[in-house]
Amino acid sequence: MNYFVEKNSIVRQIWGKSDTVLFIFAGAAAEFALNKAVDWLYFTGRLPTDPLGRLFSTVSYARKIIFAENEQALKTIVSIFTIHKAVENNRGKAIPDWAYRDVLYMLIHYSIASFELLERKLSAEEKEEVYNVFYRFGMRMKLRDLAQNHIEWMQQRETDMQNDLVKSEYTIDLFKQYKKHLGPVRYFLLIEGQKLIIPERARKLLGFKKVSFLTFILPFYKLSRVLHLDDNIKKSLLPKKYVKEIYELDIE
Repeated sequence: MNYFVEKNSIVRQIWGKSDTVLFIFAGAAAEFALNKAVDWLYFTGRLPTDPLGRLFSTVSYARKIIFAENEQALKTIVSIFTIHKAVENNRGKAIPDWAYRDVLYMLIHYSIASFELLERKLSAEEKEEVYNVFYRFGMRMKLRDLAQNHIEWMQQRETDMQNDLVKSEYTIDLFKQYKKHLGPVRYFLLIEGQKLIIPERARKLLGFKKVSFLTFILPFYKLSRVLHLDDNIKKSLLPKKYVKEIYELDIE
């Protein structure tokens, strides 16, 4: 059977654990809020009314593609393309190509950063494999000016973040919405998690300190995974609305 991502790929390891996906989600939540094209997400009205659901759907789409048979993955990518074109038609203008690329690139960054935070450092070959999977995703989305490899991507991403990230009224509003939907304790954990994986450019714009409370907690959480106690921890910390969906992220 032909899959979009090979079964033994490091990308499947990264996206096959709920812990890693949750950190990808946390990082994307910060960077979405800073992107200059975030007004597009406000246009449909879904982001401010259900920011967690909107962001979780973005992560879920990526995950479906990673674990799908090749034909089904390509159909999913086409459906994403079609949905965004419909939004463009409703607004009467095109979503900038760089905005699509920014989302693709942040998924690459947080895939690598989250796995390295929770598991181990990736080799240069593994990082190249991560990039290649999302590169194929982007090419199918008809994105232009994509870096040809992981090394080029690192350089381009730095440039793109300088050009495309800014703290705006949308940033402030989105973080207010995160707090509203998560509550003070979960919101605190979201911020502390973001501190661990967001790039320096995003950290400075958000005014985050480099030190995270979770730095001291993470070793104990890793131990809880070995002892199979992490399910109880996640269940107590995660919003009840998403507990079932998050548990379904774990691939044995």
